[in-house]
Amino acid sequence: MTSSLSHMKFTFIGAGSMAEAIIRGLITKGGVHGENIFVINRSNRARLEELRERYGIRSSVNELEKDDAIRTGHIVVLAFKPKDALEGLSKIKHLIRPEQLLVSVIAGLTIDTMQTLLDAADYSIVRTMPNTSSTIGLGVTGMSFSPNVTPAGRQLAVQMFESAGIVSTVEEPLLDTITGVSGSGPAYIYYMMEAMIQGGVQGGLEPEEARRLVVQTVLGAASMVQATGEDPADLRRKVTSPNGTTQAALETLDRHGFPEAVAKAVLRAAERAGELGAAISASVTSQTK
Repeated sequence: MTSSLSHMKFTFIGAGSMAEAIIRGLITKGGVHGENIFVINRSNRARLEELRERYGIRSSVNELEKDDAIRTGHIVVLAFKPKDALEGLSKIKHLIRPEQLLVSVIAGLTIDTMQTLLDAADYSIVRTMPNTSSTIGLGVTGMSFSPNVTPAGRQLAVQMFESAGIVSTVEEPLLDTITGVSGSGPAYIYYMMEAMIQGGVQGGLEPEEARRLVVQTVLGAASMVQATGEDPADLRRKVTSPNGTTQAALETLDRHGFPEAVAKAVLRAAERAGELGAAISASVTSQTK
């Protein structure tokens, strides 16, 4: 298998927002031509037409053409919902070939469960956990591999998702921790932004101006960490003058348990990801018995 995305034929099973984010990245940053991407969904012709017009991809609702696209794709992206996993994987397992690379964005579904549903332990499966910021090319994707994924296959998978942000390759159990940090992470930042906007309004600012200031402040702070490479704790100390306004604010956050609350939130999200994943896998597996 070549290590160049531009030489690959992609088949997407599912046409939701995450599938579109990956497609956009492949075309705009990955050097993939739209005609090398085939997209399948159950019956939503309007959605397929929208993607065709936007990206020049190929699609069909004809069963024979869909089967052929799955059978001939170098990389098959499993992008359907967890509740459809049993039916979806059962329908395609006779079309999948061992030399193909299967890339899953199905939340909570383990590699072991996918192998069970496909009746094969020798398939090359990449399990991914992208976050919502992937839709604007600034995402984080956690990634794990089945033992059969070759170094070339790993490289291709990483390149795919680097076109929509950054990638962290980890052992599969750590995907739950990545969910706690980055999967749910945007919501923590939005929550903080909500509170900062509220504080600005309570202090007399117009809501739209408070929002504008908060957005730029968060954007600037994140960019500062990225641009300087410095530890956030060091940057925090640099802007915290003794007995100044920032110190007063941080002491207030400390009194209300802010650092501990955020860390506990990350760990609880990771724990919940494990609970949900186990429930999804157990439910899917039970339906096969």
